[in-house]
Amino acid sequence: MRNKSIYMLSLLVLLAACGGQEEGLEEKKGQLTELKAQVKELNSKISELEKEIASEDTSFASNKTATRNAVLVTTLPVDKNNFQHKTEVRGSVESRKNVMLTPEISGKIKSIQVEEGQRVSANQVLMTLNADVLRNTKRELETSLELAEAVYKRQKNLWDKNIGTEIQYLEAKNKKESLESKLATTNSQIAQSVIRAPFSGVIDNIPAKVGEVAGPGSQLVRIVNPDAMYIKADVSERFLGSFSKGDAVEIYFPSQGKELSSTVASVSGVIDQNNRTFTIEVKLPKVDFVVKPNQVTVLKLVDYSNNSAITVPTRIIQEDQKGTYVYVADNKSAKKVHITTGVTYEGRTEILAGLMGSEELIDKGVRELTDGTSIKVSKESAELASN
Repeated sequence: MRNKSIYMLSLLVLLAACGGQEEGLEEKKGQLTELKAQVKELNSKISELEKEIASEDTSFASNKTATRNAVLVTTLPVDKNNFQHKTEVRGSVESRKNVMLTPEISGKIKSIQVEEGQRVSANQVLMTLNADVLRNTKRELETSLELAEAVYKRQKNLWDKNIGTEIQYLEAKNKKESLESKLATTNSQIAQSVIRAPFSGVIDNIPAKVGEVAGPGSQLVRIVNPDAMYIKADVSERFLGSFSKGDAVEIYFPSQGKELSSTVASVSGVIDQNNRTFTIEVKLPKVDFVVKPNQVTVLKLVDYSNNSAITVPTRIIQEDQKGTYVYVADNKSAKKVHITTGVTYEGRTEILAGLMGSEELIDKGVRELTDGTSIKVSKESAELASN
């Protein structure tokens, strides 16, 4: 009851102090005197009622003292279920079909038949190089080959009749075959003057321009197949053995603020001796937003899991000379229980020893407790438990 009167006094004084700032000091003093008189009168009435009740109920006095000294707290049950710890790893989007096409022969760029962002199919013509010289060479070779074939046929007929020398026959045959080989090479070079898509995809970049002379190594056009993309990440060797193919992964794209769920596609068995990491690949599911190679991602991988872990909120764990401990509600008093902690993740800590899983933990008000302190459980605990 005294706590209530003190609370009322504090409230009234606060209201009086928060009155208009323009009130004079004397007026405030008058209000304070009046409020103190009211509190005094209330305390007197409270005292008289307590005496009257105590004379009729002998247990009231002891209960009143215990209630007055009890600390108001809230409690919550120990959580016993599946507990996971996840680690975050930076990854990047890769593509197995992401190539910059270069010509196999030299030539001036004659035409570009695609645009950036355009979808193309496999073997579609992307651009052409000037091959006029090659075509002229082809016509010369075809003419020479016609003559060589005629000469070869005559020499072969004569040789079959044992007329003429063997060397004449072999020379005619060799010339014909040589021209056939040269013609085949020229046809291949003419075909190489036409740049085609090696696979279906999207034209990402066209650094080349019509009229430029391109040669082997010159960058012509980049083509990417978005269906062949995946995510690659380098993971510290301290996580070796923590991940395997098929493990669940959460993918976060910082640029778009998007999250996806996927699985580990493969785990490398080799440690990079330079940075002491191993590589994992994660499947990239179909997305409804733009994703490009080399884009940064954040992967959340489960590196620890316990299907029947006892966990408590990390905020209620305290420490003394003997180690870490929590308070549990034990028959209207606080009991200090020392614990052995394990992994902590997202505000919860695994308890390896010290708790059975059936205790009621003290949450709010825990900083005001000592071992054996009387407590009064707030109705808020029941409301939280029901939710």
